[in-house]
Amino acid sequence: MFEIFGIPSQALFGQLLLGLINGSFYALLSLGLAVIFGMLNIINFTHGAQYMMGAFAAFFLLHYFGINYFVALALAPILVAIVGVIIERLFLRWLYQLDHLYGLLLTFGLALIIQGVFRQQYGSSGLPYQVPDILQGGRHLGFMFLPNYRAWVVVFSLVICLSTWFVIERTRLGAYLRAATENPTLVRAFGINVPLMITLTYGFGVGLAALAGVMAAPIYSVNPLMGADIIIVVFAVVVIGGMGSIMGAIVTGFTLGVVEGLTKVFFPEASNTVIFVIMAIVLLIRPAGLFGRTA
Repeated sequence: MFEIFGIPSQALFGQLLLGLINGSFYALLSLGLAVIFGMLNIINFTHGAQYMMGAFAAFFLLHYFGINYFVALALAPILVAIVGVIIERLFLRWLYQLDHLYGLLLTFGLALIIQGVFRQQYGSSGLPYQVPDILQGGRHLGFMFLPNYRAWVVVFSLVICLSTWFVIERTRLGAYLRAATENPTLVRAFGINVPLMITLTYGFGVGLAALAGVMAAPIYSVNPLMGADIIIVVFAVVVIGGMGSIMGAIVTGFTLGVVEGLTKVFFPEASNTVIFVIMAIVLLIRPAGLFGRTA
């Protein structure tokens, strides 16, 4: 073992890994928020509850139907996305032309209802979800021990984030989505069902939150408050990256996760507030966010 700036290497790299893991969840959740805000102009405060629902969906699929982690990784986001589509059709579609505050208040209320229902039914102590057998254990890298599952989380989340960016920014489907938000009347003239596209976009953003929840289930206990614990930080990440910016959500999510992890090593007292301090500084210098578009 050796030291870096007076810190044991295992402690330093351990916190760096923890920061990357947290950054993976920040990036996935921020990406879902950015997709929903960028395409629908809705501040989706239900995102944390939908993240929690993804973890519970994986738990239910395993314990009641015997469906393993890898199948749940595909199935749970679809199930939660269907719930999101229902929410969009019943409530959110009436708010697109109104002030952002209406959507924020509605989704905040829905988040409280969803969390309350799950907390009433399952309490707040948490339910265990086992790491899949193939991803158990880890490997010694000489300077640290790398758990297989945590390495999987970082790599898989990065692949999902970059794939989403590519689809939205570099494909015809993404061009249609962007055009539908800027000029829906013109897009309808080309025979494209804009309301359906908007609904599916919201479902996709919700599915990203649920996917993060499935990935978080083996690391953290599955409990109704897991979304409430992370959503405020995720909103700060989105604001720093720029509301609606896809690449901003990805880069800022991973970067701030690492910054938070390193802060726990060098200045532990500030680890819970460092992201919000950075947010305040960024808003003073660049109110639209690091990757946001200025008017």
